[in-house]
Amino acid sequence: MTMGGITITNELSGEKSPYLLQHSENPVNWFPWGPVAFERAKREDKPIFLSIGYSTCHWCHVMAHESFEDADVARMMNETFVSIKVDREERPDIDSLYMKVCQEMTGGGGWPLTVVVTPEGKPFFAGTYFPKESRHGLVGMVELVPRIGELWKNRRGELERSAEEITGALTKPAGSPGGRELDEGDLDATYNQLARAFDDRHGGFGKSPKFPVPHNLAFLLRYWKRRDDDRALEMVVRTLLSMRKGGIFDQVGYGFHRYSTDRYWLVPHFEKMLYDQALMVMVYLEAYQATGRLVFADTAREVLTYVMRDMRSTEGAFYSGEDADSEGEEGKFYVWTEEEIRGVLGGDGAEIMVRHLGINREGNFEGHCIPFVGESPEDIANELGMARGDVSKILEESRERLLDVRNRRVRPLKDDKVLTDWNGLMIAALARASQVLGSDKYALAARRTADFILSEMRGQDGELLHRYREGEAAIGGMVDDYAFLVMGLIELYEATFIPRYLGEALKVNRELVEHFWDDGSGGFYLAPDDGEELLVRQKEAYDGAIPSGNSVAMYNLLRLGRLTGEADLEEMAMRLGSAFSNQVRSAPSGFTQMLAALDFALGPSFEIVLAGEPSDGEMQKMLRAVRDLFLPNRVVLLAPVGDGTSEIFKLVDYLGDYRSTGGPATAYVCQNHVCAKPTQDVEELRGILGFHSN
Repeated sequence: MTMGGITITNELSGEKSPYLLQHSENPVNWFPWGPVAFERAKREDKPIFLSIGYSTCHWCHVMAHESFEDADVARMMNETFVSIKVDREERPDIDSLYMKVCQEMTGGGGWPLTVVVTPEGKPFFAGTYFPKESRHGLVGMVELVPRIGELWKNRRGELERSAEEITGALTKPAGSPGGRELDEGDLDATYNQLARAFDDRHGGFGKSPKFPVPHNLAFLLRYWKRRDDDRALEMVVRTLLSMRKGGIFDQVGYGFHRYSTDRYWLVPHFEKMLYDQALMVMVYLEAYQATGRLVFADTAREVLTYVMRDMRSTEGAFYSGEDADSEGEEGKFYVWTEEEIRGVLGGDGAEIMVRHLGINREGNFEGHCIPFVGESPEDIANELGMARGDVSKILEESRERLLDVRNRRVRPLKDDKVLTDWNGLMIAALARASQVLGSDKYALAARRTADFILSEMRGQDGELLHRYREGEAAIGGMVDDYAFLVMGLIELYEATFIPRYLGEALKVNRELVEHFWDDGSGGFYLAPDDGEELLVRQKEAYDGAIPSGNSVAMYNLLRLGRLTGEADLEEMAMRLGSAFSNQVRSAPSGFTQMLAALDFALGPSFEIVLAGEPSDGEMQKMLRAVRDLFLPNRVVLLAPVGDGTSEIFKLVDYLGDYRSTGGPATAYVCQNHVCAKPTQDVEELRGILGFHSN
């Protein structure tokens, strides 16, 4: 807010979160979450207006421009409330708690999340977006704020009783110690539920809006592998192809937008999130392994090109996301007119690109065009009588020219904070890409990110921290930070066979168990035992846009158990599944990451030890044989040549029995606790692993 040429800031001006800083000049006297705000609310006897969002949220911007930047609304809010702003990406624990409140009270949720609470933090009102003035059945802020103020003044007792009831309902335990162990029938139930919701024509699930939900597709790939069910594979292939061809994929600069507003994958919500890129890379790589279709490998490369070009910090970690809006308009950075395309390219390049990207004078989005794959290079080549290779070359050169022009536009805001959990996912994606695509550059990028997180995202007592920005690491790590980092470190070990990364995975996993595990009911809490005490200590297993920390932790426990031979880790994994089994059975398609872990536990699974020199030609052939196959339920260890002093022999006791003294590269494969005879022949190894051409 500016008065007399002087910028007036509120209590957010000293924060690091880009989202909070976006509101630091609002006339609303925002406070960050913390004791200062709550003490003030008690002292002034005011309720708290809690607003939760994130920097790349379109409707958060809309509500801010309409209401929080408006002097009249701000005056009413300052008179009635103590107002708190929370970045949901910085504080997922606070967001999860009050989102649950909103869902219970209203039947829905989303961001911006608006909750009114007592000075003790107990909620009595919840909603999402509210316009300034009432319209289309939505109450406006100019009516809502005085109404709540009047109720607080004259009917306080009713509000406080309601707050107590709502808070009491939150204390119901998420996990139950008596839950029946998950079994193969749960995999079938999940598949059936996904199959019923599948859009046979356009791919994806349901009608609109459509979210990618890559862990649904990863589950279906595993189900196809288990049941040899062609429809499961067809659902994956159709969805991945439709998304790659649609406007949800940035055809000029690469990377996936957040979701599609229609059932055709054409008109996206234009924000780009780091976690989407990581999860999409992993499922496209798995689809490539399963089908051999090069388009899936190419898509994974393209997404990583975007991430490493536009989302990587100078330290080697990755930023959180990019906004949907630029210059106050959603999607303005990404859309084109036919005149613009022809003006940039001219001649044959323009004609070919206009055909390929579905560009026309009418447009498909508010008079502009969202690029999508209109005609394939093959079709264009046939229609114009050109060679397929010549068309592809022109398309790539034209795309680069369009990207160069687009980069001169005003770019959407980049949320440049680094989050441990999302970087853990990106480490996993890069490490997996290194294995499947055979490129060392991805392993090097993953190592750099992992080294940054392990060195810079630790607190004074060695605890993992959640957020880094502008040289400051802060906010205690939560279950996702630990679980996703462990996942990334396991993948990184299998990509590089550097023992340190397996050692760090085991260490971080031990910290997770020590501070988050529920000894009574099983499962991991969202926050550690020494974290900030909120109304309820939460425990989540639902796999939403991002898989839950519990689901990923279950998968990690199984993999670490197989890698190290520590059976207690596998037992903990199964206890974790049992803790949430009642929830899973009530809505199985909401727990696909946990059920992918169950698929691993049920087997068949492989434990593969490769003994020999990593750079040896035969060893490289064996690695390629393992990595080319879609074998989601396997772990791989390397027993290096030497005197047995390598750290890996300390981490994995039994590996000493496989120590190589310099002979030929040898593969030892066990399946379902039964070991095949060692082999030094690549084709025999393929046979043991059940190789077949897809």
